[in-house]
Amino acid sequence: MPDWRRSGLVWLWLAVVVIALDLLTKWIVAGQLIPYQKVHLIDDFFAITLAFNTGAAFSFLADGGGWQRWFFIAIAVGVSVMLLVWLARLPREKTIESVALVLVLGGALGNLYDRIVHGHVVDFILVHWHNSWYFPAFNVADSAITVGAALLIFDMFRSEKKAA
Repeated sequence: MPDWRRSGLVWLWLAVVVIALDLLTKWIVAGQLIPYQKVHLIDDFFAITLAFNTGAAFSFLADGGGWQRWFFIAIAVGVSVMLLVWLARLPREKTIESVALVLVLGGALGNLYDRIVHGHVVDFILVHWHNSWYFPAFNVADSAITVGAALLIFDMFRSEKKAA
């Protein structure tokens, strides 16, 4: 078994921060708003709303009839285990890759908590352009997953450039 202090696992504290911020922000919004009420923070661009997503990204499979909850729980558990193994095998010096994986892990676990406890994911960040275009609502966990994925892509191109 690898020494966690010499692996990417040293960054797990960041996953805990992501999960805590995710759950705290969801709790605050759920306690203050009724579903689909909008609070505009920046007119014509940014609002907070309370939405419940039983599907995946962009409400994919949201109308699946309930089976998708268990499907997405299984995927989140499997991906989380895979990420932990990857981090355990990753040298500590691979900072960008480690942080990217931990962000994805924290986001996956934040949304996993929602699926297990509530049966849906709480979304609340709403980006839009005037009243004509709306990006699907998302949350802190989704943001961490997106940033983590972008960092993985960045690190992959950076590594390819170094190898060339």
